[in-house]
Amino acid sequence: MRSTRRQLMAAALAAPFVARTAAAQGKYPERPIRIIVPFPPGGGVDLTARLMMEPLSKELGQTIVVENKGGAGGIIGVEAMSHSPPDGYTLSLTGAGTLTAGPHLRTKMPYDAMKLAHVTRLVRMPFIVAVKNDLAAKTLPEFMELAKRQELRWASGGIGTSQHLAGELFTQMSGLKMVHVPYRGTGPALNDLSAGIVDAYFGDPATLGLIRSGKARAMAVTSPERWPVLPDTPAMAEAVKGYAAENWYGLAAPAGTPQAIVDRLNAAVAKALAEPDVKKKYDENGLTPAVLSPADYLAFLQRDSVMWGDVVRKGNIKLDE
Repeated sequence: MRSTRRQLMAAALAAPFVARTAAAQGKYPERPIRIIVPFPPGGGVDLTARLMMEPLSKELGQTIVVENKGGAGGIIGVEAMSHSPPDGYTLSLTGAGTLTAGPHLRTKMPYDAMKLAHVTRLVRMPFIVAVKNDLAAKTLPEFMELAKRQELRWASGGIGTSQHLAGELFTQMSGLKMVHVPYRGTGPALNDLSAGIVDAYFGDPATLGLIRSGKARAMAVTSPERWPVLPDTPAMAEAVKGYAAENWYGLAAPAGTPQAIVDRLNAAVAKALAEPDVKKKYDENGLTPAVLSPADYLAFLQRDSVMWGDVVRKGNIKLDE
């Protein structure tokens, strides 16, 4: 009897605490949320975050603040997020270079990529292989032939970035010898492509602006089939059988973030990106909303890690640390 009475009293005392905890999580968010973009302004990662700011703010009822914190192929920005309190108020955009390829490129990561709280994949898109306007090759077959005859210089947003790895996969599968020129972010690479300093660029959707303004030409896309955004541009698989490399950006929170907060963010992102006007803006910029549940997203990350791990090992790619 006494034991039963003590158990009832303990349950009664614990109930208010449980209720307060549930209520506190239910009120999330109660203040502005910071989203770190781990690259300089001007690239596809930055664009993805900024297109999401207003609709996500509307869904969550709080201000969304985007902060650019570039360096080390995106690692610095994601590391800053990972060291923040796991309360859902500091998030970061992520990608292959910071989650699924980075651990294969570095002897030591400043965070455990798979143990972060992965909210969702946000968007997916092919890479665009753009070339300088005065490049002698006008078609994809001509580009392949030119690359056999002379050493072409191709740019990416940095060593270990998804752009770099997509280009590396291309050279591995095609057997072509091309010189990789890494930049500190998309913006600088685009500037040098338009100036004709590099011959080609494996780029994200920010490259569309350069192509549409006539400052560069689209030579190919890296999706398995042609991309509706550039319907006249061939898929690289038309010249290199079996080649496919899709880019993607996701949203993460620090490890230990309560699942209730992760689920709240996931639902808010899904609803925001499904709005017709929002989806249209993403589509216009070559970004396809591709939200996944937290569980499905984690499974996707594990598959992506295996793919890029193979590319890194075959290419013997290492980062200076």
